[in-house]
Amino acid sequence: MPLLSRRSIAMVAASCLLPRASRAEAFDLATLPPDAVPHRVTALPVEIKGRQALKVELTAAVRAGRPGIDFGDTDTFVMIPTSFRTGTLEVDVLGRLRADAPPDMRAFAGLAYRIAPDNKRFEAAYVRPLNGLKLNPPSPRDKRAVQYFAYPDWRFDRLRRTYPDGRYEAGANIAGDEWISLRVDVDEDRVRVAVNGEERLVVAEPKAAPVAGNVGLWVDIGTEAYFARLRITPR
Repeated sequence: MPLLSRRSIAMVAASCLLPRASRAEAFDLATLPPDAVPHRVTALPVEIKGRQALKVELTAAVRAGRPGIDFGDTDTFVMIPTSFRTGTLEVDVLGRLRADAPPDMRAFAGLAYRIAPDNKRFEAAYVRPLNGLKLNPPSPRDKRAVQYFAYPDWRFDRLRRTYPDGRYEAGANIAGDEWISLRVDVDEDRVRVAVNGEERLVVAEPKAAPVAGNVGLWVDIGTEAYFARLRITPR
């Protein structure tokens, strides 16, 4: 095996010292990533459908809250420390309903990003698998399988009221209890969301300033969410 030159050794050492915002990261999610913190959720390594994954759910205390007040497009995620501003986020996600899910729940799960240090500001893109086209949902649910929102000011309900053209959500050919590939491409002034390799939603007017922050595995009410193969690629 050839020996590394002093210059090569220095370059390798320097790359190891790059800030997390400057280099790509990958997590298989067979275990909780280093320094990750469950915020108002539980996170448990499990095997599901032949894959190792993290099972993420709201804590019992959060589940006992009042819908629309204590949860619902809110700060419920496994926080992974990094400094992500622009780039690409990719994860495989599977959503199921809990046995105690309230009516009208759709197995909400996805990715939060640009999470502020206090967890009280972030953006997110997620899927509603039980609104997927594979299940032939009635209108307008057939156009509500993918959602963008910005916490705390622009949750889905305000976006839907303010923009009745549905520009912050879209349909997708998915269903519950199946693995879904979710990719979120984040630029300074645009967010593109792809599902199973197909671009489904383009957000031309994001509702938050492009400030660097952490990344999260996001879950909402009534959902058992499973996450595998997270990749963070800054730009």
